[in-house]
Amino acid sequence: MTLYKYKAITDKGEILEGYKEAQSEYEIVRMLKNNNCHPIAIKEDVNVESRKFIISKKVTKKDISVFCRQFYTMLNAGVGIVNCLDILEKQVENKKLKSAIAVLYEDVQKGMTLSEGMKKQKNVFPALLINMVEAGEVSGSLDVLMERMAIHYEKEYRIENKVKNALVYPVLLSFVSIAVVMFLIVVVMPTFVSMFETSGSVLPAPTRIMLAISNFISTFWYLLILGLIFTIAGIMYFAKTPKGMHFFDTLKLSLPGIRKVNIKIITSRFTRTLSTLLSSGIPLLQSMDVVNRVVGNVIVSEKLDIAKEKIRRGVPVSKAIKDTNIFSPMVDSMIKIGEESGALDDILYKTADYYDEEVENSMQRMTTLLEPIMIVFMALIVGFIVISMTLPMFDMINTIEI
Repeated sequence: MTLYKYKAITDKGEILEGYKEAQSEYEIVRMLKNNNCHPIAIKEDVNVESRKFIISKKVTKKDISVFCRQFYTMLNAGVGIVNCLDILEKQVENKKLKSAIAVLYEDVQKGMTLSEGMKKQKNVFPALLINMVEAGEVSGSLDVLMERMAIHYEKEYRIENKVKNALVYPVLLSFVSIAVVMFLIVVVMPTFVSMFETSGSVLPAPTRIMLAISNFISTFWYLLILGLIFTIAGIMYFAKTPKGMHFFDTLKLSLPGIRKVNIKIITSRFTRTLSTLLSSGIPLLQSMDVVNRVVGNVIVSEKLDIAKEKIRRGVPVSKAIKDTNIFSPMVDSMIKIGEESGALDDILYKTADYYDEEVENSMQRMTTLLEPIMIVFMALIVGFIVISMTLPMFDMINTIEI
């Protein structure tokens, strides 16, 4: 496929410009004429690489929720899928999503279904959305499912935002603390202690330690910065490998404090996604496959795979989920009630709402506890630095008195 830049005129005299992927210029001409447009100029885009760089911005859950909400509104108003995509391409702000919608628009015009076009761009459209769109096309209720997806991703984005907002203050406090400590060690400490070194008296051990640290940082600051950059880059690379993902996801489920919050986030995501899939008529085993890809933890995914195989063999859902030892007894009980009442999707949805609130409360409690801990830790470090600077003064006073 080649990316072409085109310029065309509509029957109303409007000038249109844009980019389209196609096998040849003839395909672009045919596509334009099918839309009552007359081509003026078509040429291969020579700046395709730079355009790829421009559109590399990540597509967020908020972008997807807005996409689904606008798609639902237009479908509900009787607008055709092709026209919906054409309108969405013009008004979407995210460059990567805009480009994906443009390609999707072309694919649908060529005869592909919406879900087939989305499958070609799995790096943009989530697996959950693709499966739901496919179900909507089969059942003829695409507008209803788009509305459900809009609500789903709005709630997912809200949870994600709450977690990020809760971590803003601790992260900011950490950076300020590091900056203050570095200023004291590198700037204040040498200036303050230099006057005592001229006296020829032996400096106390804490002062010598702090001076050694100060001298090391002042001399080899560039090595420390390089080391920090390589360490962060190494951790980020390792985190993307299968072993790294396994290690960090195990850590998330093991560390005290973080474990409980992470389990609640996973529970909320699991119950809401499974509820949305089941309520849309997706079979249970297929729903479990989709859920495995969205829980965001490889350890949990592995255990849910085992649970899916048990369900395939006829084990009740509540028993299979309970055997994973991931979720709280409340979740197991709610799933069992849903199975017995025949309203599993509704029960799961209510459970998700409950855990959404639990996540918010847990994050608030965690940040409330983190603040005093970080302040005390900061006070100990600054206190040690201050003591290191004042000890020589007391020694000098004692010497004078003697």
